Amino acid sequence: MSTENIVQLLITERERLNRAIEALQSATVRRGRPPGSGRKGKPGRKPGRRGMSAAARKAQSARMKAYWAQRRKQKA
Repeated sequence: MSTENIVQLLITERERLNRAIEALQSATVRRGRPPGSGRKGKPGRKPGRRGMSAAARKAQSARMKAYWAQRRKQKA
């Protein structure tokens, strides 16, 4: 094989590699659903999920404090 043929093959291979590198660098591959698809309401919240009012949070806090006090009492 002549030197010219080898050089031509190397140049062809270099061009192929450069195209592959450019394709990988420019590609922004995302996995999963596109953002916002199938979601309604406020961003960042699951659909159908309601927030707790201040009174509900306070009542839940009292219940949990009583629960853990009972657990500590049982352990001792």
